[in-house]
Amino acid sequence: MTKALLEKLGIRATNSGTSAGAQWLENVGTEAKNLTSYNPASGEAIAQVIQTTEAAYQQTVATAVQSFQTWRMMPAPKRGELVRQLGNALRDLKEPLGELVTLEMGKIKAEGMGEVQEMIDICDFAVGLSRQLYGLSMHSERPGHRMYEQWHPLGPIGIITAFNFPVAVWAWNAALAAICGDTMIWKPSELTPLTAIAVQRIANQISADFGVDGVFNLVVGGGDIGQLMTDDPRLPLISFTGSVRTGRKVAETVAHRLGRSILELGGNNGIIVTEDANLDLAVRAILFGSVGTAGQRCTTSRRIIAHRSVVDELCNRLIKAYQHIPIGDPLQAGTLMGPLINEQAVKNMMVAVERAKSEGGQILCGGNRVPEKGANFVQPTLIRMPQQTSLVCEETFAPILYVMTVDSVDEAIAMHNDVPQGLSSAIFTTNLMSAERFLSHAGSDCGIANVNIGTSGAEIGGAFGGEKETGGGRESGSDAWKGYMRRQTNTINWSSQLPLAQGIQFGD
Repeated sequence: MTKALLEKLGIRATNSGTSAGAQWLENVGTEAKNLTSYNPASGEAIAQVIQTTEAAYQQTVATAVQSFQTWRMMPAPKRGELVRQLGNALRDLKEPLGELVTLEMGKIKAEGMGEVQEMIDICDFAVGLSRQLYGLSMHSERPGHRMYEQWHPLGPIGIITAFNFPVAVWAWNAALAAICGDTMIWKPSELTPLTAIAVQRIANQISADFGVDGVFNLVVGGGDIGQLMTDDPRLPLISFTGSVRTGRKVAETVAHRLGRSILELGGNNGIIVTEDANLDLAVRAILFGSVGTAGQRCTTSRRIIAHRSVVDELCNRLIKAYQHIPIGDPLQAGTLMGPLINEQAVKNMMVAVERAKSEGGQILCGGNRVPEKGANFVQPTLIRMPQQTSLVCEETFAPILYVMTVDSVDEAIAMHNDVPQGLSSAIFTTNLMSAERFLSHAGSDCGIANVNIGTSGAEIGGAFGGEKETGGGRESGSDAWKGYMRRQTNTINWSSQLPLAQGIQFGD
């Protein structure tokens, strides 16, 4: 099945001691080493990928720099046509690509398909945007002058993505960067290289049909390749998705060379449940937000802050729901939660569970491994906490949901904001005043704030990103395209005089 799936996506597979010895053979260099991709559900090796060497990296960036010279001069609507064709190719290959996401990352098939749909959606968004890269016009204080601003392509950009969304986050960046006139170099997570190779193959074919080369580029490797990218002055922008710890290093390195960075880092997303909330609605949203992708989303619901009058009933409903979550092979129909990505992720979760107990937490449900399913399977875990402890203020990338109790909306908002992260947030209430309080200047301090929907599952039409330790970056919809371009203010003097701004007189 694995070999057929890879070949359906254009990845050459051979028998070389792994399930499928797929190898990435373009621009890898002669001294390249192998990187093995594993199926987190079974623990078995899927394939080997040849990593990019430093020499090959330099060659790839040189290609992107050269290609930028011509790509930026192509009219933006024409660039949009390439992105449209990319979106259509993704439509044609949605099922096998979604299955590969599930196979390599471990999210259930419905979520794998949903991730590919995100790629298709952002391509559609970018096609329309290619005719809407608007600048403003301003009235000049000087007679006979016209002022306006315009946006120019920025250059070759670096995209570094994480394992949990191995293809969608690339597409958020790549579709916008492409219509903006940028070329790009993509380094995927070393845990999910096969999905990146499959997407690169698709992009290569579309580019060849379109008559261009070097717009989309891929480098495969670990932190050494990422360091080369962040150090590289030829890359004016680095878009990084990953941990806060690594994000700090990326930000410091890129800032030191006065480059730009888009950072999508940690999330510790809270949901406030008020005394008047619709609990049927809240439970459904909390369930998907906390269990989806086995708790490995940056928007995963990790904290419930519930009013004292409803917290017991809410917990009882969640316990019942958690106990009936089908755990198992993510490719099988009916499974709602697959594995964690690897053994280290499981260990991190088990450490957090023990810490929660030591900090006064009560395990209401879960908290254990599920060895009969496989090495990386765990139970979704619900923990009642006496307060928001130091552990709760940290992000554990696993299906752990902490529940705290409050007596008012103001207390809930204060607790909600009292964590270092600031990505996604939600409130469940039927009270208009509570909802508006949550969305006000004194409400949620997150980049995303929702009312009566959960923290997870953002649409591509809105700018995605957060504040504080989440990094402050924005990707995907709205005016996020501006991050991939440079702004230029222009003044044209169409008179025969030369008046100066601020009424300055200089000489006769």
